[in-house]
Amino acid sequence: MSEPDNTGFEVFCGLDVGKSVHHACALDQTGKRLHDKPLPNDEAALTEVFTRLATHGRVLVVVDQPASIGALAVAVARSLGIEVAYLPGLAMRRIADLHPGQGKTDARDAHVIADAARTMPHTLRRVGTDDETLAELTVLAGYDDDLAAQSTRLTNRLRDALLHVHPALERLLGPRMDRGGVLDLLAAAPTPQALRDLGEDGITATMRARSPRLAKTLPAKILAALDTQTVVVPGTVAFGRVIGGVATQLREVRLERDTLATELEELLEAHPLAGVLTSMPGLGFRTALKILTIVGDGAAFPSAAHLAAYAGLAPVTRRSGTSIKGETRSQRGNHALKSALFLSAFASLADPTSRAYYDRKRAGGKRHNAALICLARRRTDVIYAMLRDRRPYAPPSVPTLPPVAAAA
Repeated sequence: MSEPDNTGFEVFCGLDVGKSVHHACALDQTGKRLHDKPLPNDEAALTEVFTRLATHGRVLVVVDQPASIGALAVAVARSLGIEVAYLPGLAMRRIADLHPGQGKTDARDAHVIADAARTMPHTLRRVGTDDETLAELTVLAGYDDDLAAQSTRLTNRLRDALLHVHPALERLLGPRMDRGGVLDLLAAAPTPQALRDLGEDGITATMRARSPRLAKTLPAKILAALDTQTVVVPGTVAFGRVIGGVATQLREVRLERDTLATELEELLEAHPLAGVLTSMPGLGFRTALKILTIVGDGAAFPSAAHLAAYAGLAPVTRRSGTSIKGETRSQRGNHALKSALFLSAFASLADPTSRAYYDRKRAGGKRHNAALICLARRRTDVIYAMLRDRRPYAPPSVPTLPPVAAAA
């Protein structure tokens, strides 16, 4: 990702952010300290310091954490027309090793941040856009990721509890945990005996509201599975308490995620770049959302190659002397972005253009995943151009051959 150009800045303000108090260190172009004091995480205090620093010239504010505890400082700086950048933690630790001393204090960290902004602008990263719709999408997409992780955790916990109590029941219901009727059933009847007491009609009635089709076939299978085990595993009653509670939690998480998906779709449709991204084969709602919230309008990347490197799709050249040379797959990059680009490349195989490119790579000896990585890298060039030009996807034109002259 491109770094902010530090030419034209007269003041470099490093903020080591904290929950209630930051530490601000401001340097001029020669390295002279203009400010070096604790700074309350308060709008009035932030405004006063930033305004005073602006009297010395154009200011660049650099934070070590742009979200959460650093969000207010970023917002206040932007409201004053001050550019904001971000110094990643790994880069900061490496730069700190270049400074004398081994102490770890807020004041030292703030000075390291300010000095890095002054002398090593290539280490900085741009802070996300101030586009309100994109900011809302980013927040809600993060919440959706949290819900997805919570859903996976609860599903695994529920299947583990079922497996302990009744393996045959887990084999039957485990793959169907995404069905609302199954969760309703386990919340209402969390033990094998409770399911037997409901009977086929009771199971059907419990499932019918949210899984009407499954309610016609699954109850008989549940009773058949229950008949395969007559032994009651010790702790079944306690596990029933766990199963019922976890099923209820999982149901609520799934409902919340469904509601959130509707909100995200509405927000995404309102963004001008949403239609640009989804016009490309293989890019659906969630992959477009992930790319948009990470990449934005693409302005932070000087070229498509920079975007590919940021995503970890660009090969890494390793060369030393005459014995070591070659290219390997990058293990770095933004893994969430890489995953979205990889999945969209896989989904695009139904498109003739993408399929033809993929087939050429397979014919050249590449395995399935390697060919998909190549396709994702190629599509990154197109995505970058689409975002840069704000133009929807246009399939490549197929060259037409000149008509063959009729034989005499």
